[in-house]
Amino acid sequence: MNKLKNNNNDSIGILGSGLMGHGIAYVAAISGLKVLMLDLTINQATKGLQKIYQILDKNLKNGFITKQELVDIKSRIEVSNNYEELKTKKVVIEAIYEDLDIKTKALKTAEEYLNPNGFLASNTSTIPISILASKLINPQNFIGLHFFSPVHKMKLVEVIKGEKTSSGTLSHALSFALQIGKAPIVVNDSPGFYTTRVFIRYPFEGMAMLSEGIKATSIENAGKKAGYPVGPLALSDEVNIALIERIRKQILKYDKNNSTGTWENVIELMITNLNREGRSGNGGFYNYPKNQKKHLWEDLENYFPVSTDEIPEKDIADRLIFAQILEAITCYEKNIITSAKDANTGSILGLGFPSDSGGVLQFVNDYGILKFRDRSLELTERYGKRFTPPKLLNEMVKTKKLFSSV
Repeated sequence: MNKLKNNNNDSIGILGSGLMGHGIAYVAAISGLKVLMLDLTINQATKGLQKIYQILDKNLKNGFITKQELVDIKSRIEVSNNYEELKTKKVVIEAIYEDLDIKTKALKTAEEYLNPNGFLASNTSTIPISILASKLINPQNFIGLHFFSPVHKMKLVEVIKGEKTSSGTLSHALSFALQIGKAPIVVNDSPGFYTTRVFIRYPFEGMAMLSEGIKATSIENAGKKAGYPVGPLALSDEVNIALIERIRKQILKYDKNNSTGTWENVIELMITNLNREGRSGNGGFYNYPKNQKKHLWEDLENYFPVSTDEIPEKDIADRLIFAQILEAITCYEKNIITSAKDANTGSILGLGFPSDSGGVLQFVNDYGILKFRDRSLELTERYGKRFTPPKLLNEMVKTKKLFSSV
């Protein structure tokens, strides 16, 4: 993507100082921008500021920044609980809890003070941008900027256009993303957008196989051998199983046609019955003993007995990979994402899709459109209709087109 004209964003406002809020504030500040981080109270905002200081101190210790740079960066960040201070900001990003009512209240208040030449963005990962925009007076000035955690390490930003988002707002948002050193991809509005919809297919499929009696070690090893950084169960723990469940419910709330599966039973058992939500809780599929390496929970097989009917390792790996790719193709078919390049970039930078593949759609090109379609049909017959090839894939088989040319 070519670098767009810099719109001289020199001062931004961020609503929320939690994990995502202080992460965005950090990357903006190290890029030379002045940052105002707002929260309900000064005390809450200060807690977020301390998290930023911890990252900076670590960077200083590791030699990534100098003492003077640390002082300069700290001087560019202020905290407040007063929305009136947003009047001078041309970019305001909401980064608070994934709740429609809470987000709406914050966005409406921020809009009252927004600079007329600026834009307002939400860091939501699931709530449709057009639904949030419908609560605003000037929806043309509103857009989605979906950052990834941890913000200071993840390069990707998903830029989501609402139904009424203006071209000027889109251009401004893209320029801002580049200004803070991120790689933006553009997607159209939809429940879960592009990255979230594709991302959750990996942990979902891992959980589905666990419920079928496939050994957890086999699932995890297949994921890593396929080229993913971690297995789907380990990823579920890292993200937090309860958070994955909230994402699942949010997408289903706005998209009734989104597929369901046996992963729902696994999630319910882990959260409700066993109180095992992941690494940040009492452990999840793994245990996390202090000062020791994590390991699969010893009692896992008591709740998910291993079946005597084994499936080929290739099927395990293909199910994980194909689950994500087929969702990506569906997003492409529905014009949620319109650029094959952005689809590939998003899958590698945001989802951890095997990096040597070139991305989700390039994987299909290299695999062979016909061969990929036929393998999808095999998986459908063996493991369920969620592997059914989208209509677009069947059309591409007939026309012999690749994803760079459809």
